[in-house]
Amino acid sequence: MTPIPSNPLLGVGYHSVGAMLSANCYAPQKYVRRWSWEIFWMTQAAWCWLIWPIVGALCTIPHLGQVLAEAPRQPMMIAFLMGLAYGVGGTAFNISIRYIGFSLTYAVAVGLSSVLGTLVTPLVEGRFGEILAKPGAGWVMLGVAGGVLGIAVCGIAGRLKEIDVRDQAATADESGGTAGFSLAKGLALSLVAGILSAVYGIAINDVAKPIVETAALHGAGHWKGNIAYVFVNTGAFVTAVVYSLSLARKNRSFGELLRVRGGPGSASLGANYALAFLTGTLWYGQFFFYNLGHVRMGNYEFTSWAIHMIMLVLFSNLVAIVFREWKGCRPRTRAAIALGLIVLTAAILSITYGNYLGDQGTFYLKGGKS
Repeated sequence: MTPIPSNPLLGVGYHSVGAMLSANCYAPQKYVRRWSWEIFWMTQAAWCWLIWPIVGALCTIPHLGQVLAEAPRQPMMIAFLMGLAYGVGGTAFNISIRYIGFSLTYAVAVGLSSVLGTLVTPLVEGRFGEILAKPGAGWVMLGVAGGVLGIAVCGIAGRLKEIDVRDQAATADESGGTAGFSLAKGLALSLVAGILSAVYGIAINDVAKPIVETAALHGAGHWKGNIAYVFVNTGAFVTAVVYSLSLARKNRSFGELLRVRGGPGSASLGANYALAFLTGTLWYGQFFFYNLGHVRMGNYEFTSWAIHMIMLVLFSNLVAIVFREWKGCRPRTRAAIALGLIVLTAAILSITYGNYLGDQGTFYLKGGKS
């Protein structure tokens, strides 16, 4: 097994690609026409949580059958069960977007996930003190804290946005675009999504590690993390399909798999399938690049989750601006989201610098003497 050279700067670069894909993965849903939510959800889930993980493993993990035969069974089962839990969170996340939009959903859910997914395992394993003693740890922790602060500021901006939307609704007619905005429902769903999203991060980074290392022994190299998605993502797929099928039965929407339902405006079944494929591909793509970043983070490998989550909030708010979610908001609201983006950017730079110092190891620890 050839060790993978640590390169935190390159790792952060890969994480940024993954976060950008994630920030855009639900954007295609806006263009789906005359398809029930459950039909779209199970279709895109088939790609991101079943098909692509299997294809990715087949293409990048040498001797996949032998790896699966030799890897320990308990981590496989636990990772799958954690994927089941994450599937609930992923569904809650998507529904939350319908109530409070991209920006606030990402701020609440991803903020909570960032903290839990980054710190729970080091704390439980008793490694936190050891981590703090390493070079650059102060910058890393400052960045993690700054990320939480920046996400909170974005959340405040989302709350101000909710107030602006409510005030606009008081003077607008029913076609003013305010229907469906519910802070209470969206916030509750986002909290569930955030906790269960952290479960996903712990599953792929820690629980599935024995499986990943088995893949590494068979020459998977920097692709080794792709084996974890075979177990965690398929668990999420099972949850998504069960929920979607129950809704389809209740709403009698199974026929939409073969034709779009009637209604005004043009709609295409092929276009809907293509948009579901794009959504699933973008979602899986985020973790394809996440793995490439994670294996290069060196001494502070555990920061991968925080980096990904903070970047996700940063890029998702930029996506929200593109989709004009902040249109018509008061100057104070726009100032709040601008401040949030600045803080998030500073947090990423701080974590990156801390990782860079940590990668120098003994050189910096001994004042530049090897």
